[in-house]
Amino acid sequence: SVAKEQQPGAYKQLLANLKSVQAQYPNKAELIIQQAIIVASNAENINPLKALSAIHQARDLLLQAIELDPNASEGAAFVTLGSLYYMVPSWPIAYGDNDKAQKMLKKALVINPNTIDANYFYGDFLVMQGRQKEAVAYFKRALAIPARTTQVFADNQLHAQAQQAIMDNSQLVAVNKPILFTAAYAK
Repeated sequence: SVAKEQQPGAYKQLLANLKSVQAQYPNKAELIIQQAIIVASNAENINPLKALSAIHQARDLLLQAIELDPNASEGAAFVTLGSLYYMVPSWPIAYGDNDKAQKMLKKALVINPNTIDANYFYGDFLVMQGRQKEAVAYFKRALAIPARTTQVFADNQLHAQAQQAIMDNSQLVAVNKPILFTAAYAK
């Protein structure tokens, strides 16, 4: 893990390293997906106007990767694009779109239903839609999938987030009735 103040430099170096590899393999969907993830992840470290440009660039890179190979990296372009669609603001600020988000995340699950990423982010999307009960099932699926040897840190982070989401959302599902303000004053 890189300290917050060092992240902009680390992302810049990571992107430079990736671009040198991309020069040898310009149409490799997996590399384009990685570039999009780096660009999108770095958006939180830059000023808001540059961040908007970065998330648009990330979206365009993901669409390019999908065009080259929709199955690349076990559908990671669909997971990332779906996540962007539900996390970024909608028009006129950006391109957020919950219908597109659901479509992309479901495509990722069709390509490979056994990835931590697709299950976790679809669960997170469902929570954002107020569908906690459905979300918990996807968080549990994410937890049941072993961490990949090539992505141990990232997968363990998602496992921890899925575990926390299960605890947070299970309480909401268990209540299963609206909480009224008057209930706080009941004797």
